Amino acid sequence: MKWTFNRNFRFLGSQLSRQEESPSSHLNLIQQLRNCNDVRSVSSVHCSFFKSGLSKSDTFAANHLVNGYVRLREISLAHRLFDEMPEPNVVSWTSLMAGYVVAGQAGLALGMYVKMLETSVKPNDFTVSTVVKACSILAELEAGKKIHAHAEVMGYGTDLVVCSSLVCMYGYCNDVNGARSVFDSMDHRNIVTWTSMIAAYAQNGRGSEALEVFRLFNSMVRVRANDFMLASVISACSSLGKLVAGRASHGAVIRGGHEVNDVVTSTLVDMYGKSGCFDYSWKIFKRIPNPSVVEYTSIIVGASKYGLGKLSIELFEEMVERGVNPNDVTFVGVLHGCSHSGLVDEGLGFLNSMLEKHGVEPEAKHYTCVVDMYCRVGRLDEAHKLAKSIHVENPAEGALLWGTLLSASRLHGRVDIAQEASRRLIESNQQVAGAYVTLSNACASTGEWEIAHGLRSQMKQAGVVKDPGCSWVEIRDSTFVFHAGDLSFERGEDVLRLLRELEGRMKERGYAGGSLGLVFFEVEQEAKEEIVSLHSERLALAFALIVIPKGITIRVMKNLRMCKDCHEAFKAISGIVERDFIVRDVNRFHHFRDGSCSCGDFW
Repeated sequence: MKWTFNRNFRFLGSQLSRQEESPSSHLNLIQQLRNCNDVRSVSSVHCSFFKSGLSKSDTFAANHLVNGYVRLREISLAHRLFDEMPEPNVVSWTSLMAGYVVAGQAGLALGMYVKMLETSVKPNDFTVSTVVKACSILAELEAGKKIHAHAEVMGYGTDLVVCSSLVCMYGYCNDVNGARSVFDSMDHRNIVTWTSMIAAYAQNGRGSEALEVFRLFNSMVRVRANDFMLASVISACSSLGKLVAGRASHGAVIRGGHEVNDVVTSTLVDMYGKSGCFDYSWKIFKRIPNPSVVEYTSIIVGASKYGLGKLSIELFEEMVERGVNPNDVTFVGVLHGCSHSGLVDEGLGFLNSMLEKHGVEPEAKHYTCVVDMYCRVGRLDEAHKLAKSIHVENPAEGALLWGTLLSASRLHGRVDIAQEASRRLIESNQQVAGAYVTLSNACASTGEWEIAHGLRSQMKQAGVVKDPGCSWVEIRDSTFVFHAGDLSFERGEDVLRLLRELEGRMKERGYAGGSLGLVFFEVEQEAKEEIVSLHSERLALAFALIVIPKGITIRVMKNLRMCKDCHEAFKAISGIVERDFIVRDVNRFHHFRDGSCSCGDFW
């Protein structure tokens, strides 16, 4: 949860109110400081402070002056005054620490806390909360744990403000279990605590648990969700592709009057886009009077996922014309759009303009988009050359780069490139199972059966197991998951019966099952067709056709790339049953209707 300046200043105000009751001589000073809107006016009050006969040893008045400078983000002046105070108290220390947090200098706030522990001044709950927030910003988990232990020793282990900050800190530092441990230990929770816990789950890829906590909040608390909480809930729905829950959250946004919040609207745009409802995403975006870079980026990424490369370019150009500066994620979105639409020249133009025109330094993720762009139009030699020239520090980014090249080299029968890409992935211990399988398939597709069998044997000897393909559909508020070849689910026999019926009707239309780019090891044609017909996305589709009433679009999510054969099958089935299907695979969306796909068979 973001630590904003306004929230921080209210926090400082509550700190000052803890001081002893104001002497009458101070009331005028305090009132003058409240009316100060610039550093000159605060300095003027500062001067009158001395002229009135008050000294720097008057800690009460000095704290209000420190706070006045902090409120205007003049932290150096606040610190100078602090250094001149003969006996700064806990309010003095905490106010300055909070000022550094707001000024984006969390490291200095943490350093001040260490210095404070060397004095006779004891931290209070606001002090601990402030320094925990500094750890959140710095993602300093170990320092955060030490402060947590110190808080327990000082008796703040059950304090509402401290615990809320700890939940937030553990979430920011990707220790979700630590956040949940603090959350569960609390006797009382406020809206900040609930929001921090939901955000911790949502930001760490545990969307189902985020939604579960949100349901718990709604059942236990009568307070309405705030914009921060709703943004996190919608983000969780987005990552899971849960359209039903996302729509319910959208309703809560409308009821709470949060439609004008930038963060909320951008998450709504993103959620509908990732749930296969780009039309809704577009409608929400078009109602935003002055979209920010966050909202523009969300819609550009959404358009790119649907293969609407020209629209993503138009949106980018509109954004720049309106004076909104793109960021690194915006460029990933527009490059992705160019890649999925075959717009190589346009994509290269955007890459070359990043630093020169927009001041954004290209990173490995941007070059990976260009590698993907080359691969999709069959320019593998150029993709290979670029991949070898990219300096990658993050193993995950390296895996994405070489995984992209590996998949493309397999599709285009370039075993030479596939071998290098696989070697790099295996050596870096990234996507090892996928590397073995893809290289094996590449070799088999070019008739190098001995090498293919050898790679499969190496996998078994090394104990490497490939993650199985799975797909899922959401029906009402339930999610049904399907795995390739597994019929042990409710209505499994009905699903198999329907698939066989559809297979027969497709063949009548000229469909050749099990023959489009899939690799099998010396199995008969009939067996090939049986294997392909039980891919997870087909099981999910057949189940949805049985359960979901006609007239409702079927949405299928898949954890891997959709294979060519299933893609052809979905096109044929959409024409046979006269229904719309939307599939979200690991790369993009496919909208099947009347025997064709929105991707135009380019993906």
